[in-house]
Amino acid sequence: MTAGISPAQCRDALGRIYAEEIASLQLLEGLLQNEHGFLANNDIDGLETASAARQDAVARLMKLESERRDLCRMLGRDADLAGIAALLAWCDPQGTLSATLGEHARLSGLCRDQNERNGALVGARMARISNMLGMLAGANAAPAVYGRSGTQSPALPVAGRLVAARA
Repeated sequence: MTAGISPAQCRDALGRIYAEEIASLQLLEGLLQNEHGFLANNDIDGLETASAARQDAVARLMKLESERRDLCRMLGRDADLAGIAALLAWCDPQGTLSATLGEHARLSGLCRDQNERNGALVGARMARISNMLGMLAGANAAPAVYGRSGTQSPALPVAGRLVAARA
């Protein structure tokens, strides 16, 4: 299982990877907060700059994740939670990395929540714009109708008239 790597070397490698991920997550957290401000203030130029910086931070996180996966694979472990836990049990039985892992999990969750908040704001803005465009274009204001299969069906041809009902 060791592939020529000692437990201390594995622990050091994981510690370095997680430390770099934490730094990248801290950066991403700030970028997501800035992005929210740009979205709220309709600052397109600021949003473009923030988006490019966010992409760079995410690319860095993906590179570090790939490095962690490679280490796991090299040591014969899966890169999922169970594989990481088994690897840590082997290379860090004293739990010296537990505080680092806790901070990594906390920051990951915070970034996920902030990203979802920004996504919800973007979604709400897009729906509002779509509705305004529909009003300007004179689009039919009838709500979408869904069939039994869950797919959208054309709206009923004559509003208010029931041809057949089935429960």
